[in-house]
Amino acid sequence: MSSFDDPVIISCSISGVIANRDQCPAIPYTPEEYAAEARRAVDEGATQIHIHARKPDGTPSFEVEDFRAITQAIIDEVGDEVIINYSTGAIGIPVEKRIAYLRELTPDVAALNMGSMNYAKYSCRRRDFVFKAVFENSFDTIIELLTAMKELGIKPEHECFDAGHVASLDPLIDMGLISAPHQVSLVMGVVGGIRPTPRNVELMAEQIPDGPERGANWQVIGISRDQWKLLAAGLALGGNVRAGLEDNLYLPNGEMARSNGDLIAKARQMAEDVGRRVATFAEARELLGLAPRTRALTGSPAS
Repeated sequence: MSSFDDPVIISCSISGVIANRDQCPAIPYTPEEYAAEARRAVDEGATQIHIHARKPDGTPSFEVEDFRAITQAIIDEVGDEVIINYSTGAIGIPVEKRIAYLRELTPDVAALNMGSMNYAKYSCRRRDFVFKAVFENSFDTIIELLTAMKELGIKPEHECFDAGHVASLDPLIDMGLISAPHQVSLVMGVVGGIRPTPRNVELMAEQIPDGPERGANWQVIGISRDQWKLLAAGLALGGNVRAGLEDNLYLPNGEMARSNGDLIAKARQMAEDVGRRVATFAEARELLGLAPRTRALTGSPAS
């Protein structure tokens, strides 16, 4: 297969909810900063922007107006072809509140965590956890979110932190709650999930229902500095990749990234090094089974 026939979708996780500017000065807080980071990412090859909202002081937000302001700033900066992907993951935030910003703004894609788990970061130097929590994602929660996404025409991105999470797709397919082409993310590097090894990338990829030959898309999300070896494995196996300041703050040489653009540029270089090319906006939309956008993400009819 030539590189022309094997495009890769590069997603950018522009800002999570855990890291802050004391750890990395490039993490965006305000809508304008999100827009500037989106421009840097798109210029380097990102076609999908994954959004956790923040308030201008940097605190996490699940309010419609913060998602609206950030999304509008990004679209004003990079254009409305970019694929907008909202997080629905949260600890202690009611499902109804997470559905509210989906219903109001109807992003192209919404990330959906596929199983309950311990979710932690551990420091070998401290011999202690940096943080630890129970991340609730029961089937009841998953089905409630999926039902809303189906009603709203939002494509779910199934975030799988372990092999069992991939298997959890099976009953949802049988129930008719999700349909191909599926979008599956293999998330590795979180304590409580599967070990972050290239062999486990292959293990999980092989278990995705309706694999690539039948229309499934999958990507690797590598957390922390293990990211680069995991992305390399995913690219070699034909998967898509995600990079960005939510997932990892450092380049492979140990330097801190100056922006999301630095991380996306490295992911693009890695794709090209294994003989693949970056998908265009149109190709990414087609591969993910996304219909042309007919409604503006600000909640008004698209012009």
